[in-house]
Amino acid sequence: MKYVMTYRAVEDFLPLAQQHGAAHVARLHEFHDRGVLLMVGTMAEPVDGEAMGVFTSREAAEEFIAGDPFVLHGVVAEWGVRAWDEVLAP
Repeated sequence: MKYVMTYRAVEDFLPLAQQHGAAHVARLHEFHDRGVLLMVGTMAEPVDGEAMGVFTSREAAEEFIAGDPFVLHGVVAEWGVRAWDEVLAP
Protein backbone atom coordinates (compact mmCIF):
# COMPACT_ATOMS: atom_id res chain seq x y z
CA MET A 1 0.00 0.00 0.00
CA LYS A 2 1.20 3.48 -0.90
CA TYR A 3 -0.32 6.88 -0.11
CA VAL A 4 -0.98 9.53 -2.74
CA MET A 5 -0.87 13.18 -1.72
CA THR A 6 -2.65 15.64 -3.99
CA TYR A 7 -2.31 19.41 -4.03
CA ARG A 8 -4.42 22.08 -5.70
CA ALA A 9 -2.89 25.55 -5.72
CA VAL A 10 -4.59 28.89 -5.21
CA GLU A 11 -5.41 31.09 -8.19
CA ASP A 12 -2.36 33.02 -9.44
CA PHE A 13 -0.07 30.74 -7.45
CA LEU A 14 3.14 31.38 -9.41
CA PRO A 15 4.48 34.42 -7.48
CA LEU A 16 3.98 32.62 -4.14
CA ALA A 17 5.39 29.37 -5.53
CA GLN A 18 8.50 31.18 -6.76
CA GLN A 19 8.95 32.87 -3.39
CA HIS A 20 8.77 29.60 -1.42
CA GLY A 21 9.98 27.17 -4.08
CA ALA A 22 13.50 26.61 -2.77
CA ALA A 23 12.28 25.66 0.71
CA HIS A 24 9.57 23.41 -0.78
CA VAL A 25 12.11 21.60 -2.98
CA ALA A 26 14.48 21.19 -0.03
CA ARG A 27 11.67 19.50 1.91
CA LEU A 28 10.95 17.22 -1.06
CA HIS A 29 14.60 16.15 -1.11
CA GLU A 30 14.64 15.61 2.65
CA PHE A 31 11.68 13.21 2.48
CA HIS A 32 13.02 11.48 -0.63
CA ASP A 33 16.43 11.01 1.01
CA ARG A 34 14.66 9.42 4.00
CA GLY A 35 13.06 6.96 1.59
CA VAL A 36 9.46 7.92 2.41
CA LEU A 37 8.71 10.03 -0.69
CA LEU A 38 8.94 7.82 -3.76
CA MET A 39 7.95 10.28 -6.49
CA VAL A 40 6.41 13.71 -6.90
CA GLY A 41 5.44 16.00 -9.73
CA THR A 42 3.10 18.58 -11.16
CA MET A 43 0.31 17.89 -13.58
CA ALA A 44 0.91 19.17 -17.10
CA GLU A 45 -1.65 20.39 -19.57
CA PRO A 46 -2.92 22.66 -18.21
CA VAL A 47 -0.36 24.00 -15.76
CA ASP A 48 -2.81 24.95 -13.05
CA GLY A 49 -1.01 24.18 -9.81
CA GLU A 50 -2.13 20.58 -9.38
CA ALA A 51 0.47 18.12 -8.15
CA MET A 52 0.79 14.72 -6.54
CA GLY A 53 3.31 12.74 -4.56
CA VAL A 54 3.54 9.08 -3.63
CA PHE A 55 4.58 8.24 -0.07
CA THR A 56 5.31 4.97 1.72
CA SER A 57 2.92 5.78 4.59
CA ARG A 58 0.05 8.08 5.48
CA GLU A 59 2.10 9.39 8.41
CA ALA A 60 4.95 10.44 6.11
CA ALA A 61 2.54 12.20 3.73
CA GLU A 62 0.83 14.04 6.58
CA GLU A 63 4.18 14.99 8.15
CA PHE A 64 5.32 16.38 4.80
CA ILE A 65 2.14 18.40 4.37
CA ALA A 66 2.21 19.76 7.93
CA GLY A 67 5.59 21.41 7.39
CA ASP A 68 5.54 22.14 3.67
CA PRO A 69 6.29 25.81 2.95
CA PHE A 70 3.72 25.70 0.12
CA VAL A 71 1.02 24.79 2.64
CA LEU A 72 2.29 27.09 5.40
CA HIS A 73 2.48 30.12 3.09
CA GLY A 74 -0.77 29.71 1.19
CA VAL A 75 0.39 28.33 -2.16
CA VAL A 76 -1.81 25.26 -1.66
CA ALA A 77 -5.56 25.84 -1.52
CA GLU A 78 -6.53 22.22 -0.98
CA TRP A 79 -4.72 18.97 -0.27
CA GLY A 80 -5.59 15.36 0.36
CA VAL A 81 -4.07 11.96 1.12
CA ARG A 82 -5.56 8.71 -0.18
CA ALA A 83 -4.52 5.11 0.20
CA TRP A 84 -3.47 3.56 -3.10
CA ASP A 85 -3.54 -0.18 -3.52
CA GLU A 86 -0.59 -0.63 -5.85
CA VAL A 87 -1.22 -3.61 -8.14
CA LEU A 88 1.77 -3.70 -10.49
CA ALA A 89 5.15 -2.49 -9.32
CA PRO A 90 8.76 -3.01 -10.47
